[in-house]
Amino acid sequence: MLSIAASTDLEVEQLDVKTTFLHGDLEEEIYMQQSEGFMEKGNENLVCRLKKSLYELKQEPGQWYQIFESFMVDHDFHKTQSYHCVFVKRYDRGDFLVILLYVDDMLIVAQDPKKI
Repeated sequence: MLSIAASTDLEVEQLDVKTTFLHGDLEEEIYMQQSEGFMEKGNENLVCRLKKSLYELKQEPGQWYQIFESFMVDHDFHKTQSYHCVFVKRYDRGDFLVILLYVDDMLIVAQDPKKI
């Protein structure tokens, strides 16, 4: 994509989504040991049920992708057939916007910098 952008004089932006993995809703019950400093005397054997995601849960990248994909589709982007992490939006006058997602990093490419 960078090669295409350079050879056709497209605008490119890169960004990293902060706290990506802290917003997903869990679809299954997940429990964890209590963190140090939060244990009450006499209740050291209790566990915590997670209501939201935490970093390093194996479920989290999938949850993040579902949220992202849903948002993109709601905003008239189309996922490419070959690469499910590439989203394209076409505008009436032939302009387009391409977003490439890699975990929590994005590369955004467009003809018009205002569209980015």
